[in-house]
Amino acid sequence: MLDKKRSKVPTAVKDVIIVVVGVAIVWLGLRVAFDTSNPFYVVSSGSMVPTLNINDVLIVKDGPTMFQDVKVGDIIVFEKPDTMDRVIVHRIAEITGTGDNRILRTKGDANPGSIPGTDYPITKQDFIGKVVYVLPGVGLVTKIISPPVNYIIIAIILAILFFNRMGASKKSNESGSGSGPPPSGTDGDPYLPK
Repeated sequence: MLDKKRSKVPTAVKDVIIVVVGVAIVWLGLRVAFDTSNPFYVVSSGSMVPTLNINDVLIVKDGPTMFQDVKVGDIIVFEKPDTMDRVIVHRIAEITGTGDNRILRTKGDANPGSIPGTDYPITKQDFIGKVVYVLPGVGLVTKIISPPVNYIIIAIILAILFFNRMGASKKSNESGSGSGPPPSGTDGDPYLPK
């Protein structure tokens, strides 16, 4: 009779690895699909109401020709031209120049006009990407699960996975360690026919 012993990686560790790899694949896939380092932005002001509301999540696309392809009326995400210390989402109101030398002027839908130093001049260097999808209100989730709440939620999920696996492992050990007679018809060897 052969006694096979396998080295087992704890199932809870496998679950964590699967979750981490899954999240990484989704994140990298979105980065490749939308050709940008960060495809997600959350609206934080009312300057684009009623088109965009606070807590809407924007999916932004960039690419080698995106800056040249945008047109008046498109909604874009860009860094504030004067200080580059803030990310802004507004609608393109005017385009001057051509190619990489284009200069964009934007305006928030709820604003009475363009704000110098904020809405223009926007160059390729300031441009982050064009808004391609809007997920209304989803950004509220990011506020709810911001640190330290997100770490607590992750710890709870990992604890549940761990204790769930420990319970399953304990049950299988209890049911497999019984010292009763072998199943009838097998004479104690599971590899022999009845």
